[in-house]
Amino acid sequence: MTQTLTRRDRLQRATLSIKGREVPVVLRANKRARRMILKVDPVSREVVITSPTIKGFSQALAFAAKHEAWIARRLAAVPEPVPFAPGAHIPLRGVAHEIVHDATGSARTPVRIEMGDDAPPRLVVSGQAPHLSRRVTDWLKKEARRDLTDATMGHAAAFGMSPSKISLRDTASRWGSCSTSRVISFSWRLIFAPPFALDYVAAHEAAHLVEHNHGPRFWALVRTRIDDIEQAKNWLNANGSALHRYGAGPISN
Repeated sequence: MTQTLTRRDRLQRATLSIKGREVPVVLRANKRARRMILKVDPVSREVVITSPTIKGFSQALAFAAKHEAWIARRLAAVPEPVPFAPGAHIPLRGVAHEIVHDATGSARTPVRIEMGDDAPPRLVVSGQAPHLSRRVTDWLKKEARRDLTDATMGHAAAFGMSPSKISLRDTASRWGSCSTSRVISFSWRLIFAPPFALDYVAAHEAAHLVEHNHGPRFWALVRTRIDDIEQAKNWLNANGSALHRYGAGPISN
């Protein structure tokens, strides 16, 4: 194990050797934690250890080493990443699109969709190859913001409400959230999901503008907007974790 790459306030980074692979470790201090908490982040593929105190960091590293087999199993369960690169297939709005690089394309249209007769639609990316991944990511986030904003504002208006702000994040634990100040946040990765799943999450969070809970009145509101809640929930439960693989870098050995 290699310790202390960086340290900032109540956070420390290290690396852990798991089955011959160097795995990044993030150690966080949280005084509300009653014990050591160990997890594997499906987005960053980092091992995250939460310790009640900074002084517990040395014990946390030993704690992780003791659970090497568990960490290895969790890492093996994380889907293989699909970097944004030529030839990769990504599910834009639930439909597979092949990424194609067009070095001669116009910079005014960095990403465009081309439909094929007997082939999957293509996501054609203009510009220099080293910038392809960033251009795809930026474009997908813009598409996600547009879809989520349109859906959320429509549902919120039906409830007689309006969010104070809509933001996008890259969260692993939840697809959306709504604060008491009416700020609604979403995972931009919902752009990979079928529209019915994205629409459900938007309606879910918009309903929290009225009912900041998950009681019967909340679900009654959601059902006024979504005909088949279970379809969307089941799809996200079955496929949601795989959405974090797209755009991730290759796993080093």
